[in-house]
Amino acid sequence: MGFDDLIDKAKDFMGDAGEKLSEAVDKATDFIDDKTGGKFSDKLEALDEKTAKLFHADDDDEPQEPPAAA
Repeated sequence: MGFDDLIDKAKDFMGDAGEKLSEAVDKATDFIDDKTGGKFSDKLEALDEKTAKLFHADDDDEPQEPPAAA
């Protein structure tokens, strides 16, 4: 197994983990939205979208780098 094979396996693993993380964030924000009566729906939806974009949960592209801390 060469270095390129290891890189490909790491990319595959991160892709699966990113999708699972995005799904978990979506479930958590749905739960929070329900418990708060929709008070923070716009902010929670933005979080869902940013998470999906960060991990490209809807496509097969490589994950992006996380944004720099402010």
